[in-house]
Amino acid sequence: MEKSFEENMADLEKIVEKLENGDVNLDDAIEEFKKAMDLIKDCDSKLKNAEDTIAEIVGENKEIIEFNSE
Repeated sequence: MEKSFEENMADLEKIVEKLENGDVNLDDAIEEFKKAMDLIKDCDSKLKNAEDTIAEIVGENKEIIEFNSE
């Protein structure tokens, strides 16, 4: 089962906290960083899908809205 955006964000927060504490050896830090990058990609994808869905809904209602994805 795929994790929700909120679950991924919670996992990211745990990884950041773990890395900020500095109690991780280099190899583990690299693995945690890789996990974080995968979570970030997944969160970014979910946000883009949500943005597309909102734009589609607004478009169906004949209202104009412009999203700036940066």
